[in-house]
Amino acid sequence: MQFHRWPAGLGLVLFLALSAGCQPPGGGAGDKNAAGSDEEEESAPVPVEVGRAIRDDVFAVYTGTAALETDDDAMVVAKVAGEVESIAVEEGDQVKAGQVLARLDGDRLRLEMERARANLAKLEQEYERNIKLKERGLVSATAFEDIKYEMDALRAAYNLARLEVSYTEIKAPVDGVVATRFIKVGNTLAVNDQVFHITGLDPLIAYLHVPEREFRRLGAGQPARVSVDAIPGEDFSGVIERISPVVDPETGTFKVTLNVSDPSGRLKPGMFGRFNIIYDQREDSLLVPRIALVDDETDTAVFVIEDEVAVRRSVRTGYPRGDQIEIVEGLSGGEDIVVVGQNGLKEGTEVEVIRRSEQKTLAETPDPASGVSR
Repeated sequence: MQFHRWPAGLGLVLFLALSAGCQPPGGGAGDKNAAGSDEEEESAPVPVEVGRAIRDDVFAVYTGTAALETDDDAMVVAKVAGEVESIAVEEGDQVKAGQVLARLDGDRLRLEMERARANLAKLEQEYERNIKLKERGLVSATAFEDIKYEMDALRAAYNLARLEVSYTEIKAPVDGVVATRFIKVGNTLAVNDQVFHITGLDPLIAYLHVPEREFRRLGAGQPARVSVDAIPGEDFSGVIERISPVVDPETGTFKVTLNVSDPSGRLKPGMFGRFNIIYDQREDSLLVPRIALVDDETDTAVFVIEDEVAVRRSVRTGYPRGDQIEIVEGLSGGEDIVVVGQNGLKEGTEVEVIRRSEQKTLAETPDPASGVSR
């Protein structure tokens, strides 16, 4: 068999010819079509949702939490020893200051009071006789004064015995409700044994411990709204009663005392409350949805639509109000603002508005302070 030797460069020429034959007709038209398709995709308008700013009132609110308490809170104790003879109230009963809650067996104390009264009456008669004797010079001044001092001592002993007898009637020291009853009929009490716990319900108070940066913003008389977990969906009125003039150096907070009003009597001491204190209000402010904001390292901005093109506007924000926020600078109020799709936009990007959303005004919002915090 005889082999033929090909020239060295002939194989490379054949490979290139075959490669060229595999390309689509038109000499590279496929690459040009692909490039044209990419350019069309880049120039396609970006779909966005837009909204308009509204003008409405906006509130600055400090939000804090605290348990409800009361200043009229008293632990009633036995002032004299004795056996519980009767109980006049139960837990949950409303009571007035001075109302009898229970009675103790006071026979021994009443007998002691009668003895003190008898001793006093005897000495008073002797004193009257000595007055006449002194006028006739038959009694020395010293003896007469001794009788007078002894009579004063017996009168004090009688008054003390009468007071102890009155203590056998255990009375409410304040208006309120019986929170706890500690005794039963037949119990023998010693002095200072706990008998009842009386709690006042109006007014209720709460103590907020507020960071010192808020010191100049809060003041006595500012209104507050209160909500509690036990009564969902309903708010109660409150007001700042007083503010401590000092800041705790350990916690960096100052104490704010709030007075909470509840004529219905549904709020109870110990309930956990959330307090919204309104410390500033601005009328006719410009509000936009908070989701429209675009934040970066340089500033805060929104995208507005001008001639179907996205334009970036730097803005300065003010107070938040729920899902809205106040715009202090940067907008006039008539612009179409991108609220959905703004994160993919750049300055000058062509857009297509696919939906327009509407914001709610204050009149349509249940609570102007709801969801607003500082």
